[in-house]
Amino acid sequence: QVQLVESGGGLVQAGGSLRLSCAASRRTGSSNAMAWFGQAPGKEREFAAAINWSGTTKNYADSVKGRFTISRDNAKNTVYLQMNSLKPEDTAVYYCAAGIRVARSPGGYAYWGQGTQVTVSS
Repeated sequence: QVQLVESGGGLVQAGGSLRLSCAASRRTGSSNAMAWFGQAPGKEREFAAAINWSGTTKNYADSVKGRFTISRDNAKNTVYLQMNSLKPEDTAVYYCAAGIRVARSPGGYAYWGQGTQVTVSS
């Protein structure tokens, strides 16, 4: 079993930045892709960004493209989400996920973290 632990969330003003981190308890083995999803109150979990094992493939939702950057450090079993130019509509609980390949659907990921709250004030 792989455990994923997110950190880095918080309260920030619109236009500000946050950096989320997700540490895996061990190498995820065949679960080579990592992703971030956001879930606002009363809404479904939405794809934000994903990255493959080597970091050569990155996929972003249109709503975050150009503002968010996903990266990973395999030596530390950690994936990051740099969030810039934050907007109030980015407010959500952000979850880290691990899966076999890059996917935009939550169903494509077998392992999930507990989430970290990001709140953007206007």
